Amino acid sequence: MEEDIQKNIKPHPPKEEQDSTENIKKDAKGLFENLKKFVVELFDFREDTDHAATIDAIKADIPFKGATAWILIFAVFVASIGLNADSTAVVIGAMLISPLMGPILGLGMSFALNDIATFKKSLKNLGVMIGLSLFASFMFFYFFPLSEDTSELLGRVKPDIRDVLIAFFGGLALMVARTKKGTIASVIFGVAIATALMPPLCTAGYGLAKGNFYYFLGAMYLFTINTIFIALAAFLVLKFLRFPMHKYANAAKRKRSSTIATLVGIAVMIPAIFTFVNVFQENQIKTQIEAFTKNEIKSNDHYILMEQPNYNEETKTLELKFFNEVSDAEENSLKNRLLTDPRYEYLNEITLKVRDSDTKSFEVITTAYKENREELQESKNIIAGLQKQITDLQETITSLNQRIEQDASYNNQKVIAFSTIAKDAKIRYTDIQQIGFAKMLFSKDFIKIDTIPVATIKWRAKMADSIIAPKERELRTWLQAEMKLDTLFIKREK
Repeated sequence: MEEDIQKNIKPHPPKEEQDSTENIKKDAKGLFENLKKFVVELFDFREDTDHAATIDAIKADIPFKGATAWILIFAVFVASIGLNADSTAVVIGAMLISPLMGPILGLGMSFALNDIATFKKSLKNLGVMIGLSLFASFMFFYFFPLSEDTSELLGRVKPDIRDVLIAFFGGLALMVARTKKGTIASVIFGVAIATALMPPLCTAGYGLAKGNFYYFLGAMYLFTINTIFIALAAFLVLKFLRFPMHKYANAAKRKRSSTIATLVGIAVMIPAIFTFVNVFQENQIKTQIEAFTKNEIKSNDHYILMEQPNYNEETKTLELKFFNEVSDAEENSLKNRLLTDPRYEYLNEITLKVRDSDTKSFEVITTAYKENREELQESKNIIAGLQKQITDLQETITSLNQRIEQDASYNNQKVIAFSTIAKDAKIRYTDIQQIGFAKMLFSKDFIKIDTIPVATIKWRAKMADSIIAPKERELRTWLQAEMKLDTLFIKREK
């Protein structure tokens, strides 16, 4: 029994080892506390916040009248000129001039502080600013239209997820700088450039001036994104810093104002969330289309794209146009990878359309070229042979004509060069279509036989006898002289 008890008794570690372990734990705990304290001090900006000065500064930028109105108009013209000239520097200058940020921050602050009066004032001034900006840019582009759509303008008609993130994080940076004691002006200028409130409004005015509502809606969509997410960032920062809520003397009015502010906030947040999700999905689709093109097509030497993939958002179709031929099996393989590969999960609902060029593959082109070249050479050889045959036939005909003319002397009559006479007759009498000559046996009493020369003439159709008769007389006289004949009869062919 005693032996069992002794076995279960564990020896205590020496006191020096216990002290060393405790010291290590204390040191580790102290290091963690120091690190935590350092991180909190590094990122905590609540101690450096001036509540009253921040609220006063935001409210001071909300009013829109007098000098602010003229500054906005000038900023619109500067931005419009920058878009017209495709000048990034000029567009940036317009962003810095623009006073649009004031009412937007006022909207975010009014939600955070439950300040209905500030909300109404901010909303009214922002609406007037938007209307004036659209009108000024419309007038500018109406009288000074673009010769072509510039890259600065096209960059404001189709927002993506980056525009949402820029507006949100830019708004956070702006509000942190605003709430700091001694506002950081460089941050305000940087946010004004990054969020780019003025160029979208000018692009929308350009869309109205050109009657292009795609540009107008796209640019206003971008401006709405920037407005909503900057206001949201202001709301979150002020809530995080626990800015005091606006106090109302009447409890019922305070409750009613709080309810209105909450409903308006929710109404603003719903499209903001929808916008973020929608733009995020569009960006994912674009990214995965690029990945699909790179992984499945460009990495395969067999596929040769004639142009970049064309994605239609309305019909949800992705069109790929290839230079080479694509078989049905290859097309089905591409479609299956698009639908089943987890890397392209956002492309599951997209229909893939594959178009190959009318031009055949390189091998087919090479084969066809060789075959056509051989056929062409064979045709050339055939043509050369036919040309030689024609030349030989022409020489034979000439030789026969000469023999006929030499043998044409009958009863010691002189040689008649008929081929030469026929050519001259056609030159003299262009209306002749056919000419012939022969010596015909003739008998009046059916006993004595005479030989008479006869020229057979066929005149152009539909010629009147009154015109043909004198021409035949002239022709007979001329032929008699040329052929040295005493008598010549003319026979007319019809």
